[in-house]
Amino acid sequence: MNAVVEISGKQFKVAKDSKLYVHRLDAKEGSKVSFENVLLLDNGSKVVVGTPTVKGASVEAKVVKHLKDDKVIVFKKKRRKGYKVKNGHRQALTEIVIEKVSEKTAKKVVKKEVKETETKKSAPKAKAKTKK
Repeated sequence: MNAVVEISGKQFKVAKDSKLYVHRLDAKEGSKVSFENVLLLDNGSKVVVGTPTVKGASVEAKVVKHLKDDKVIVFKKKRRKGYKVKNGHRQALTEIVIEKVSEKTAKKVVKKEVKETETKKSAPKAKAKTKK
C-alpha cells in the first residue's frame, strides 16, 4: 500500500519498509511516531484522495537516527566592490523507516432515496402559441 503523507510541511510518497530523511523531528532514536496528514492512499486496486486529508488513515514510522546533511556552501560576491561572503549550512535531518500504512474504513452513509414525484414540483406548463 502506497501513500502520500505530509511530514514537517513537506509531502513524501511512502510505502511499507521505505526509508526517508525528513527535517528533524522531536522524537528520541528508536521511538515510534505516527503521522495523521495522509493526502492520498493507493492499495493497488483503489485510490483514495483526501479532501484535504484522508480521514482515519495514518502512517506509523520508527525513528532510526538523527544526523546532519552534507554541507551546502553559500558564496556571495559583487564584482569590483571587494564584497565576498562565504557561509556554509548543514541541515538537521531525521532518518525514519515506515512500518505501517493503515486505512481505517469509515462506515458508508446510506442516503435516503427521494421519490421523483417529490422532487419535481407540479407546475402547470404554459403552452406555446403557434401562428396559423
